[in-house]
Amino acid sequence: MTADPEAAWPFGPITTEDYHTGGEPFRIVTGGVPDLVGGTVAERRLWAGDNLDEVRQLLVNEPRGHADMYGGFVTPPDDEGAALGVVFFHNEGYSTACGHGTIALATWAVESGRVPTPAGASEVSFAIDVPSGRLPVTVTLGPQGVERVSFDNVPAFVASTVQAPLTDGGHAAGAVAFGGAFYAVFTAGDFGLSVTPRDLPVIIELCRGMKEEINASGGPVHPDDERLADIYGVILVEEVDPAEVDLEQLPPGLGSDAIIQRNVTVFADGEVDRSPTGSGTSARLAVLHAAGQLAEGQELVNLSIVDSVMTGVVTGTTTVGDHPAVTTTVAGSAFATGTHTFRLDPRDPMGTGFLLR
Repeated sequence: MTADPEAAWPFGPITTEDYHTGGEPFRIVTGGVPDLVGGTVAERRLWAGDNLDEVRQLLVNEPRGHADMYGGFVTPPDDEGAALGVVFFHNEGYSTACGHGTIALATWAVESGRVPTPAGASEVSFAIDVPSGRLPVTVTLGPQGVERVSFDNVPAFVASTVQAPLTDGGHAAGAVAFGGAFYAVFTAGDFGLSVTPRDLPVIIELCRGMKEEINASGGPVHPDDERLADIYGVILVEEVDPAEVDLEQLPPGLGSDAIIQRNVTVFADGEVDRSPTGSGTSARLAVLHAAGQLAEGQELVNLSIVDSVMTGVVTGTTTVGDHPAVTTTVAGSAFATGTHTFRLDPRDPMGTGFLLR
């Protein structure tokens, strides 16, 4: 007699469409879970944490995922002003923003037909509701399908300055900035590090410690929504010599005054973003603009630790609470990697899995 593999599992089987943006995975849940409860995406995020965490663990944890997996539950939008909504998840829980996930989700929405594409259109525009707000997106189409996605992010701002101790007794100066989530931004060279896979073990340990220390001493809180609080990730940045960049990797039409930098973001529980980090790009645009290093309309070419590319630009200025803020547009490309059906055999001693770092 064959055991029913779903007998002790209240969900599923769980179906997903997997994408990557700049090398960072994004697992889109397309079936096998109940509709998320709540009047808004922000409310559904809280509900998911209380009711769908077994699903998150199943899809993120090994042996079906890994410590750096990312994904999202597709939901209805907050109202008719957007095409769809999403609740993001990762190895620690549920994030308020995810730029690479937004790019992947917009790509999937068009490629799957969730968002209709007029015949002969060169681009499609719509909005996606995420926990931090509503994001207008523009999907650029080419002969072979989706080529690029840009999104207008929620206002970004510098919340405070911050210092991190150095081994010589000094301190490295950084900034805490919001781009949909809060990030602490530092210069990699101040710690004797470079943004390369070679230094990654040290980078992970350093950034995890800084995140814990900043949050323990009283993390930032968004002035308009107390649910948007605490440091989500730590970003290390370095300048890049344009002569070292593969020009074929860069999008066409870049301005001659574009700034080129490389960064790595360590977020959640030691998770490393393979992409340049979309919401982190907005946060860094706010930092650069506040420091007078980036003008409105001037582009930032943001490279990741694996040299994948996103671009960002400050499109205007505004305020958030008492903070000067900027509006930003971030762009990148996503690609499908697979279609999956996940199950949990009730005999499996590993259950919803485990994480190794």
